[in-house]
Amino acid sequence: MAVPQNKITKSRRNMRRSHDSLVADNPAECSNCGELKRPHHVCAACGHYDDREIVAQADEIDLDEDAA
Repeated sequence: MAVPQNKITKSRRNMRRSHDSLVADNPAECSNCGELKRPHHVCAACGHYDDREIVAQADEIDLDEDAA
C-alpha cells in the first residue's frame, strides 16, 4: 500500500489544488431569439443552432380549451 514517506505540507497540498476550482460558464447570445445559451449547444428556448432549426418546438396547448 502506498504511504507517503514525509508529511505533505498545507502549502504544497493547496498549490496542487490551485487548478481544481470551477470555471464560470461563458454564455453566448442565441442569434435567433437572443436568449443566453451555452456555446456550441442547441438553444433551449427556440431549438435553433447555427441559424437552423434543429429541434421543433411544440405549440403550447391549453388543456382547459381541449377538455371543453
